Formats: sequence, C-alpha cells, structure tokens
Amino acid sequence: MRLAVAALFSLIVCVAAAPAHADPYRWCAQYAGYGGGGVESCYYLTLEQCRASVSGIGGWCHESVWYDGRPISTDPAPRKVRKRG
Repeated sequence: MRLAVAALFSLIVCVAAAPAHADPYRWCAQYAGYGGGGVESCYYLTLEQCRASVSGIGGWCHESVWYDGRPISTDPAPRKVRKRG
C-alpha cells in the first residue's frame, strides 16, 4: 500500500512540475447568456474567425489574456521518407 501511495505522489509531482505553455490563440468569443451569464471560447487565431462564430447567435470578441504572441504553425509536420533498397 505504501508503494502505491508513493507512486501516486510521484506521478502528481511530475505532472505538476511540467512547464506551463501559454495559449497561442489571440481571440476569445464571449457568447451572450440569459441573466448576465455566458460562455467564453478562446480558440480563434483571427478576429474574423471569432466574429463568424458569434455571428447570428449573439456575443462579442475580445483579445485573450492568455495570448503569448508566439506564431503557431497549422502545417502538418513533414513526413520522413524511407528509402527502399
């Protein structure tokens, strides 16, 4: 039992010690809700994407407070070609 507790504790420490990564998405959509509540979604690279998301259903777009300014690549990783021979 002690071994299981020690392993669980080690796992928690390792996960908590991982470095945090800032969010690469610049725009957030704040959807309107009844009674002042609402939902926020911060997964938009461009303002146009955000505006298209809230269009017709209500809401507004604002810059994400978690945006880190680093560019991200949406291109797939290059594939390695194996030579036969």
